[in-house]
Amino acid sequence: MRRQECAAKIRAESMASCRYSDSMNALPLHEFHERLGARFAEVNGAEVVEHYGDALREYSALREAAGVADLSFRGRLCATGADRARFLHGQVTNNVTGLKPGQGCYAALVTAKGKLESDLNIHCLSEELLLDFEPGLSARVLERLERFIVADDVQLVDVAPHYGLLGVFGPKAAEVVERLASAVRLPNEPLASAVVQDASLGEIVVVNHSRGAGAGFDLFVQTAVLEAAATKLNAAANETSGSACGWRALEMVRIEAGLPRFGVDMDGSNLAPETGIEARAISYTKGCYIGQEVINKLRTFAHVNRTLSGLRLADDLKTLPSRGDKLFRENKEVGYVTSALASPRFRCNIALACVRRECNEPGTELVLRTSGGESAAVVVALPFSNP
Repeated sequence: MRRQECAAKIRAESMASCRYSDSMNALPLHEFHERLGARFAEVNGAEVVEHYGDALREYSALREAAGVADLSFRGRLCATGADRARFLHGQVTNNVTGLKPGQGCYAALVTAKGKLESDLNIHCLSEELLLDFEPGLSARVLERLERFIVADDVQLVDVAPHYGLLGVFGPKAAEVVERLASAVRLPNEPLASAVVQDASLGEIVVVNHSRGAGAGFDLFVQTAVLEAAATKLNAAANETSGSACGWRALEMVRIEAGLPRFGVDMDGSNLAPETGIEARAISYTKGCYIGQEVINKLRTFAHVNRTLSGLRLADDLKTLPSRGDKLFRENKEVGYVTSALASPRFRCNIALACVRRECNEPGTELVLRTSGGESAAVVVALPFSNP
């Protein structure tokens, strides 16, 4: 991302940036999106494009062609300094010291009791580690990490004001990104990255990241040229029968992929192994980190009492359940819904839910209770598949 010589200047601005970005701040490209007919919403204090007038058409672009999304509402921190990898390795659940430049991993940041504080995408660049995470958490994540810096040569910088984040997702995503700049090299492995130097757009970090859409890329672009990059990407997407897409369409593909989102499907009340991210986010061979003792004991000597599960809901629901609506079996509460969707892909109502271990086997029949009454729900395996 930015080079080492910029670190001191950006670091001096980092705390002010965190306070600003965690309040209700507008997207850097707010006016650009307005011209495209955007409707806006708020996610954890950050402005997002909800849709551009037709969320289902945008969903179709993600499934059939390419959708371009502005993800600049998400948090972005960089770790620099000679001890950055060793330090971060001791803070998160996945292996960081094993990453080479161009590689990345998904991880969780947990408390000493194993409870989630955030999930993170970690990208290893040549001179820094780039962290990408849910909106509204920058100050909290920064404070948590800085609390454990003692004599380490580590500097943590909020780079969200300096670099925006654009995403291109769908089966034609590679075709769209390749039109953005000259000599674009697309990384092939999930969360792998490549740095592109373009004469007009400067340095761009391209990351292989589908975010549930099957194929896709994140692009970290300097704020000064963010609009130019978004304009080129949208034009290229339109040429492939794609379009700009908003938050609602992205949430649809995320839920269909069975991917939990921090703050909705998992939060600070959850132990990391409860949330369906264990296989992707937790290394049991990496050595010590904050919360390791609790998480390893759960695996070795015990088990979690609840897990993230999929649900197939009744077809005749008039209203989808809300987050927190309860699930019962034999009149005993056994869980609650976290996200729900009338799925265009599977042509049925589905949900993600936190369900007690003894009731989470696929095929288990539950009762969903909402303000509209009771209905049937059946536990299904994740990721979702056609009935």
